[in-house]
Amino acid sequence: MPTNTSPSPSSSTELLFNPCKLRKLVVGVPWLTGLSKEEVDALLDASELRTLTSREWLFHQQTPAQWLHIVISGAMRLVRVTGVARMATIRCVERGATLGELSMVSSAGVYLYSSQALLPTRLLSIPAPLCRDIMDRQPACRAEFMSQLALELTDRLEDLAQLTQGDAMSRLVGYLLRQLPSRRSKAPRVIRLTIPKRWLAAQLSMSPETLSRLLAKLRESGAINLDQRRLTVLDEQKLREFMMIDG
Repeated sequence: MPTNTSPSPSSSTELLFNPCKLRKLVVGVPWLTGLSKEEVDALLDASELRTLTSREWLFHQQTPAQWLHIVISGAMRLVRVTGVARMATIRCVERGATLGELSMVSSAGVYLYSSQALLPTRLLSIPAPLCRDIMDRQPACRAEFMSQLALELTDRLEDLAQLTQGDAMSRLVGYLLRQLPSRRSKAPRVIRLTIPKRWLAAQLSMSPETLSRLLAKLRESGAINLDQRRLTVLDEQKLREFMMIDG
């Protein structure tokens, strides 16, 4: 597998880039779950491993979309330059998330946003033509891909509604509710706030100070418990009620 890193990897890097772990990372992408081991291996053989420093750009809006990226470790933010040349943070993504998937259905064949590392970040980059070929050959993969895009669009529409109609607390609570693990999961209802606070605040269109104040208010109400970057939802109903109250 090609890689753009020249130094000898440390033991932790070797663990991250272990072929078995990379296969699990690939099949963890919902629309790639159904691939056979041989198909996953073929993707990995053609893929590249990338290591970014904090604040380094992975790609820029309107540049040719040649790769689909999966975050191995670290965190990235997605940024779109608006018509008035303002940079707007769309969302932040972490381990297992994909970058550049919207370009897969864009006739222009360019990235529709820019992507910047928030922390030292490692990614698996898969050639976009191979991903398109998989969707062309496998209707089930294509259907799941479109389903994931529909969910993404729904989330972005909810973000838009909150920005135009909701207050800061509503935006925060809406974000937290979307991060909760499935009720079918036996795992605790825990959200890990690993994204730097200033970038999470930017994603939610508020200042870091406002974010801290609102998190403190939720904690004092008994809706959540916050231990450093580990947020546990104690009372989901109480959390939802905050969306009905002016912040």
